[in-house]
Amino acid sequence: MFGIVFPDHTFPLDATAFAQVAPNSWVLDLSTLALAAAPRSAVVFLLPAAAAALPPGKAVAIYFQAAANLPFAFLGALGPTRPSASLRLPEAGDDPEPAVGPAKLGVAVEDAATLPPPPDEQRAERVALRVGENLFNFMQSFCGADGGKLVVPTDILDRWFRKFQERAKKDPTYVKSFEF
Repeated sequence: MFGIVFPDHTFPLDATAFAQVAPNSWVLDLSTLALAAAPRSAVVFLLPAAAAALPPGKAVAIYFQAAANLPFAFLGALGPTRPSASLRLPEAGDDPEPAVGPAKLGVAVEDAATLPPPPDEQRAERVALRVGENLFNFMQSFCGADGGKLVVPTDILDRWFRKFQERAKKDPTYVKSFEF
């Protein structure tokens, strides 16, 4: 049904490397792979027949548990329109609680409508929101009020973008400051 590759660590592994823990759920204990180092990413894919056979409204959800004492984190989902994904794996050090036990990758067939957006999409939305707030604050400092509307100079976007670029060139961490 599905397969996985840990770039620079393994050849493709199919679903038989996973232990089935429920009718539609599988778990791969990474300690069973004898990897030289903890993988930082995974490429997960649906086999062509599985993508076509996935029931309507269902998706293959991918989860990762950095250590046995930490919860599984949702990484993304696969389906007929997205049959593969390259996913960043969180590290145990990303959590304030000390890591205990091996990392695990979980795969489950679930209702697509109930799945949250992938972390990368959430991150992009947060960054876009913060950049938008920065632009709005910049515009407010140059505007006048006209019946509840902002009136700004016509070149305000060019001025803001030049300032944004200059600041990013001076301080390489400036753009990263927009991330939460």
